[in-house]
Amino acid sequence: MGVPQWEATAEPVERTDITVMYLQTVDGDGPAIGAAWDRLEHLVGLRGRRFLGVFDTTAGWYRTCVLVQDGDDPAALGLRTTVIPGGRYLRARLRGDAPAVYDRLAPAYAELERSGALDPSRPGIEYYRRDDEIDVLMPVLG
Repeated sequence: MGVPQWEATAEPVERTDITVMYLQTVDGDGPAIGAAWDRLEHLVGLRGRRFLGVFDTTAGWYRTCVLVQDGDDPAALGLRTTVIPGGRYLRARLRGDAPAVYDRLAPAYAELERSGALDPSRPGIEYYRRDDEIDVLMPVLG
């Protein structure tokens, strides 16, 4: 697909609350984040799964997450669970091949921060729609 491309929506998108299983790492620690993704994907497999990265830059954490499905046993997998809050988010959609597209995550989020009123009570989200498409979601007030 070449150079990663992205588009930001002019209007916020609405998200519903979702329950996920996760591993938590220190925000910004690239090798630790990569290792957490590898571990999570190994634990639950890739087929039929929806993955998200959730982060709070103020608190300093990053979570590699997967949506909980019927029959999942998070405790048996050594995973914790949480609810990612819904609400209004500004969205940037990134398209491109991995790993180059991952380099656009932080700049896309920074650009969204400049364009809206951040809601600091909710985390930012990376929603992995497909191998080559990621939605970067910044929580906004209102």
